[in-house]
Amino acid sequence: MRTTGFQSPPTKADGKKIEVTITYLEQQARPSLPIVPQPTQKVALLRLETPPLDYYRYLYRLVGDPWKWVSRRRMKDDELRAIIHDPKVYIYVLYADGAPAGFAEIDARNDDACEIKFFGLSPNFTGCGLGRFFLTNVIELAWSLGAPRVKLETCTLDHPAALPLYQKMGFIVCDQRRGVVELLDDADEALSSAN
Repeated sequence: MRTTGFQSPPTKADGKKIEVTITYLEQQARPSLPIVPQPTQKVALLRLETPPLDYYRYLYRLVGDPWKWVSRRRMKDDELRAIIHDPKVYIYVLYADGAPAGFAEIDARNDDACEIKFFGLSPNFTGCGLGRFFLTNVIELAWSLGAPRVKLETCTLDHPAALPLYQKMGFIVCDQRRGVVELLDDADEALSSAN
């Protein structure tokens, strides 16, 4: 299935549930990525190895809260630790002028494909020209892990420029499905991480 620019808005918000369209994308061969200019800010891209849970949760919320990311917020500490401390899970932080500007997570635990599980910028750095730079580097890092393909998914809660950017970077839409995101409030999260 090939789609260009499909991004319908959520169709229904029912209390804490939002219907979304999930778009699954992949690259079956390493793409020739466009040359992206060096950002004007001082930037560093660092791998975060065995991150403290509090710092990981901070980054996840910093980047994901505007887009209603909830999956990792629902996880208990031991469950989250088992994933993010796995040597085949690669977490990268983009720093700009010394501040965390972006966060990406590549899951290479499946030999069939590397998956870019999470990718995004902090709201303070959205629209500053860092997205293409960061994504280009994350795609290169994913391909360097030796999997035969790289995949990712996005949904209609994501930034409106996300899907077109992924397609410009060589990702092809391979499936779309309807789903429901069940939002969390702070009380739900406190109960989740306490258990």
